[in-house]
Amino acid sequence: MNHWSVDIKELKKDKRAFAIWKLEQRINFGIGPEKISRRELKTYWKEIDIDPKKRAFLSLLIQ
Repeated sequence: MNHWSVDIKELKKDKRAFAIWKLEQRINFGIGPEKISRRELKTYWKEIDIDPKKRAFLSLLIQ
C-alpha cells in the first residue's frame, strides 16, 4: 500500500496510529487488497474518521 502524502515507514513505528490510518484508507478509499479485520475495526471504532453513512453501515456488520 503506497500513499503519496504519508511516510509509511515512519507511521509504522506507532502501531496504533498505523492501524487507524490503514483502516481509514481501506474504508474511505478502498486502498489495499486485504479484507478489513473485524477485530481491528471494533478496537479502533471510536477513533477512526470515516464517512457517516459508511459508519452506519459498518456498525450493523460489527454488532
